[in-house]
Amino acid sequence: MSSSCCTPGRATLTIAPAASTAPPRSETALRIAKQLIGLPGGRFLMGGDDPDGIAADHEGPVREVEVVPFRIAPTTVTNAQFASFVKATGYVTEAESFNSSFVFYGLLPEELADTAEPVAEVPWWRAVAGATWRHPEGPGSSIESRQNHPVVHISWNDAQAFCEWSGTRLPTEAEWEYAARGGLNRRRFPWGDELAPRGRMMLNIWQGDFPARYTGPGGPGTVPAKSYRPNGYGLYNTVGNVWEWTADWFVPDISRVMRGGSYLCHDSYCNRYRVAARSRNTPDSSTANIGFRVAAEGR
Repeated sequence: MSSSCCTPGRATLTIAPAASTAPPRSETALRIAKQLIGLPGGRFLMGGDDPDGIAADHEGPVREVEVVPFRIAPTTVTNAQFASFVKATGYVTEAESFNSSFVFYGLLPEELADTAEPVAEVPWWRAVAGATWRHPEGPGSSIESRQNHPVVHISWNDAQAFCEWSGTRLPTEAEWEYAARGGLNRRRFPWGDELAPRGRMMLNIWQGDFPARYTGPGGPGTVPAKSYRPNGYGLYNTVGNVWEWTADWFVPDISRVMRGGSYLCHDSYCNRYRVAARSRNTPDSSTANIGFRVAAEGR
């Protein structure tokens, strides 16, 4: 399977997608393009050599990388922003075309959690018919109260379509890490090396015993895209909350790189919420914890 244990992929299903039409290219950039933060670029130390890193992810070696000036969004794309795109173009996401996507079983009503198809390698994931960006936990769920949360159930291909419409693009993996670090080299997190300085949680990840017991505030799931403190460059939630697609291949022609981890990450299972951590999934895959952030050329 080309997807990681953090996010199941379409390779685990045999459902044939329905045809969908890509949106036309927008003549003008979406307002989101005007809100992008300009970064000067330059050389930085990319990658990690953490002892708890995952060898198969190829985080290292730490190497010096140069990026040219670019712009990047302070947050992931929200439900409200994605809804504007769909209203303007009539775009149909791949989750809607497949008529299913993957949802963590702890977010589902008990009956649906018991009846939806589990993923063999990661049984806490369920393939849920009708789970889409509009209905993150399947039929009966809604984003009405989550307009400022990250949009989820978005494939890499869906993210590309949004970028075409908004006059933006996905960040390269190097750009993503440069921006996510917020100017801090060789640190585990955007704020330093300590996960919860002075006992203060700085990101949205799993708290408790994964996957059976959640002990954090509220319940597991996304939080608003502007939650917690921004990093040194003004970016919010570059780690935790939702995985973010990047432009780069993880395995050429098979899987794309995702960065940042999600609300399901926990050090007992998946500590990919470190800045250097990386994962992958196929470009047509979507789950309840994958979103994206956009970027653009120049300062």
